[in-house]
Amino acid sequence: MKSIFKAALAGAGLVALAACGGNADDRAAENVEANAEAMADNLEAQADMAPNETMEEALEQQADNVEEAGEAKADAIDDADDARMENTR
Repeated sequence: MKSIFKAALAGAGLVALAACGGNADDRAAENVEANAEAMADNLEAQADMAPNETMEEALEQQADNVEEAGEAKADAIDDADDARMENTR
């Protein structure tokens, strides 16, 4: 749970960077998605070491949810992208 909280804080910081214009929003979206994938990988590794099938399935589901949430947040950052701002450089 601590890693999910840290990732959420990191994601919020990256969203703040998205407001800077330029390519910051693209990098922010990539970072949010990469962070979610890393968290999902950690959860899947924990699932592989789970003592029983129920816990393994729960961790795998949590990994899927984290990855989907990261993709959704990255998509939201991309959708908020204003190409006119990026083309001013």
